[in-house]
Amino acid sequence: MLAPVPITSSAPEPVTPDAPHPLHRPLLTQEWLDLAFVHWAVDPAAVAGLLPAGTVPDTLDGATFVGLVAFRMHRVAWWRTPGVPYFGSFPETNVRLYSVDGYGRRGVVFRSMDASRLVPVLMGRLGFRLPYVWSRMSVRTDGDTVAYTSTRRLPGPRGAYSRLVVRPGERIAEPTALEHFLTARWGMHNPFSGGARFLPNDHPRWPLHRATLVACEENLVRSAGLPAPEGEPVSVLYSPGVPVRLGRATAGPPRGGPAMP
Repeated sequence: MLAPVPITSSAPEPVTPDAPHPLHRPLLTQEWLDLAFVHWAVDPAAVAGLLPAGTVPDTLDGATFVGLVAFRMHRVAWWRTPGVPYFGSFPETNVRLYSVDGYGRRGVVFRSMDASRLVPVLMGRLGFRLPYVWSRMSVRTDGDTVAYTSTRRLPGPRGAYSRLVVRPGERIAEPTALEHFLTARWGMHNPFSGGARFLPNDHPRWPLHRATLVACEENLVRSAGLPAPEGEPVSVLYSPGVPVRLGRATAGPPRGGPAMP
């Protein structure tokens, strides 16, 4: 059994566009496609109590962020097996926060993960203790816009929903510090046995586009136990996607020691 991640004095690893600890033996492979990243700034004190023990809010210029990220999961596969064509491909929408643990590892904490396939939802909840919920969802392209819809089924709360419509714009040649901070996240922190474990990932650099938020109607953020977003988002981005590899969950320091800039 993994031990909880302790709080130590390690400084946070630098935010890097490439994974600081590439995975040589991935546990899972998948693709994340047609992503919309919508983010609002929040006071770190407002979300600190929602993070797993052993982690604290990760901040940039004194703020942390809540993200609503909608995309298509594609071809989830174990080890080096071929991706599953039906159960491994589905729309997903996440509500996420930003975290750092005592070893300096920056990550995300998922508050909810809506997905349209029941089998992956059950596997995610039972096998990884992730907050997956079963929802009716779609991702549709209409002209120059991409629309993402989600209506929750089980386990609820019933009535939780989202509708995002974005218009992708120009490709970003050099992302800003904020855009790197929000997207270059090389793992997740997940509650486990009174503490947290870290599930790493790696993938090529994000191809990012700035985007216009055409429509945003949702209550997923509030349903995830967070204050409802106020005002305009601080960042709206789109990406056509990347292939992703996920490693084994760990509770100790990363193999090879701290990452170097």
